[in-house]
Amino acid sequence: MQQQTSDTQPWWQYGHVWLIIAGPAAVIVAGFITLAIAIRMPDPVVAEDYYRRGLNINKTLAAEKDMQLAPAMQSRNHVVTPKSEPSQLEAAKPELLPKPQ
Repeated sequence: MQQQTSDTQPWWQYGHVWLIIAGPAAVIVAGFITLAIAIRMPDPVVAEDYYRRGLNINKTLAAEKDMQLAPAMQSRNHVVTPKSEPSQLEAAKPELLPKPQ
């Protein structure tokens, strides 16, 4: 009978182990780098009246949109509104038109 010998090495000598360890280690290092950046360069403080400023911006944007639609609204209203000036037939021969009752 033959006895099988296995090649036993310590775990740190296998390359696959380091490949598996490298992923989480890189994430931890990136987390500390992000933390250092966040501590050194904090975000600016939001203005106290941010809500009022936002409402004013919305009003300005709405006014600009209304100004863009103004020519279309004028032509639409012009088409719908009846003319107040007399037609050519009325001006030329009013006796040919039917009389209102």
